Amino acid sequence: MSLRKAEAVLARFGFDRYMLLLVLTVVLATVLPARGAAAVVLSHLTYWVIALLFFLYGAKLTTATIVAGLANWRLQLSVLALTFVLFPVLALALKPVSMLWLPAAVGVGFLYIGCMPSTVQSSIAFTAVSQGNVAGAVCAASISNLIGVILSPLLFATLIPQGSAYGIDPSAIWKIVQQILLPFALGQLCRPLLAGVLNRYRKPTMIVDRGSILLIVYAAFSAGVVNGIWQVISAGSLAILVALCLVLLGAVMGAAVLIGRAAGMNHADLMAVLYCGSTKSLATGLPMAGILFAGQDISLIILPLMLFHLLQLGVCAIIAQRMAGRLDLQPA
Repeated sequence: MSLRKAEAVLARFGFDRYMLLLVLTVVLATVLPARGAAAVVLSHLTYWVIALLFFLYGAKLTTATIVAGLANWRLQLSVLALTFVLFPVLALALKPVSMLWLPAAVGVGFLYIGCMPSTVQSSIAFTAVSQGNVAGAVCAASISNLIGVILSPLLFATLIPQGSAYGIDPSAIWKIVQQILLPFALGQLCRPLLAGVLNRYRKPTMIVDRGSILLIVYAAFSAGVVNGIWQVISAGSLAILVALCLVLLGAVMGAAVLIGRAAGMNHADLMAVLYCGSTKSLATGLPMAGILFAGQDISLIILPLMLFHLLQLGVCAIIAQRMAGRLDLQPA
């Protein structure tokens, strides 16, 4: 079987190159983790790659898109309610269940999922494939991430038990602003100079986007392997974690559809709410975790978010493909 045919078969089940690269990155970190001086260099490189990523996000986002998206207040409020109200409540409810069978750090990571903002690239892509409101999705995902820079760590600090070993240092929020929000703002200021170049050369931007995530995953799991993560997590524990992530994802997706229909949204808006309201950002969550949980079991904490990210990509890809096929069959 050729590589293209193999990719086509995997695509039917929601697996694309990016998902396979994520899995291979974890395997690489397991077999060949960064140690010593290499780990230090990797840490510095990761910091600047993340800053570059959010600089490019800022440079790509047009003011017109923000204004058009904000005008649809039902869509925006629905996404924010799902992301920062329903998700944390459900994660908080499922956290005690997860801690019955999983290490404490993994249980904390499950709660961390609920506090994260929405994805940007994938939620917009799935909305476009499903013929949804792309402008609304761009605005909703971007606003979610901008708000999440401040709200996500504060929300997590509120939900985590007092006296927990995973408390947050207030100075971490300023570090997150420096690494994520300031580069984004600088990108917005530089947009008039860079917009044309970024529109012409989309592939390098995508490489930075996906490459930065792969780099963060490799760095985090390298540290985890050095500290014996796979001696702590068994195959049975992974299966339980996957099941809990699917329960969380399914519950929020169901709620997103119900909210959209109750609000009388058309198909385009409903698709934007579904994808933006039910997904969580790995690009924002990983660097934020590196700051919030410095010196702690980061690889165990981010493991639930990584698995959730892979599952949401697969499930959303399948839904988007079926939705696109169904719409193509409708008469013009």
